[in-house]
Amino acid sequence: MDSTEVQQILSQALELEELHVKGEGSHYEVIAVDVRFEGMNRVKKQQLIYAPLMEYIQRNDIHAVSIKAYTPDEWARDKKLMSL
Repeated sequence: MDSTEVQQILSQALELEELHVKGEGSHYEVIAVDVRFEGMNRVKKQQLIYAPLMEYIQRNDIHAVSIKAYTPDEWARDKKLMSL
């Protein structure tokens, strides 16, 4: 499984505003941006992202997923901070 496949699975299942997936082998890093994350705590955000991937995690196609989920406002702010 590669990062393109993980991105495709998440894109089809969640239809997020913005999605970035990096990684190789069975370890991936996901950055997800969507208005639906507004008011959600960190655990709820991660559960939303994990849900479409559970089948692949159980089969060990995916071993580890690092998730960062942002609202569009949070993402705009953090992108600026990252570029400093």
